[in-house]
Amino acid sequence: MKKLIVLVFIGLLLAGCSSEFYKHDSLFKDWDHVKFSWGGYKNTTSEDAQMSSERGWWGEEIPYIPAE
Repeated sequence: MKKLIVLVFIGLLLAGCSSEFYKHDSLFKDWDHVKFSWGGYKNTTSEDAQMSSERGWWGEEIPYIPAE
């Protein structure tokens, strides 16, 4: 029974993530992004912020449009 619950949970998780996750070719933009995300974020500097902005680590900006 526990295995069935785990399999159902994994199936639901993958079904929810698959709609947007698989549209992207990669989770990280480059190896610097991997190194930063796995350990460098604790001591961020203005150079880190500039590098992430220039390389597009945060994806496309989607403007907020309030509901009418």
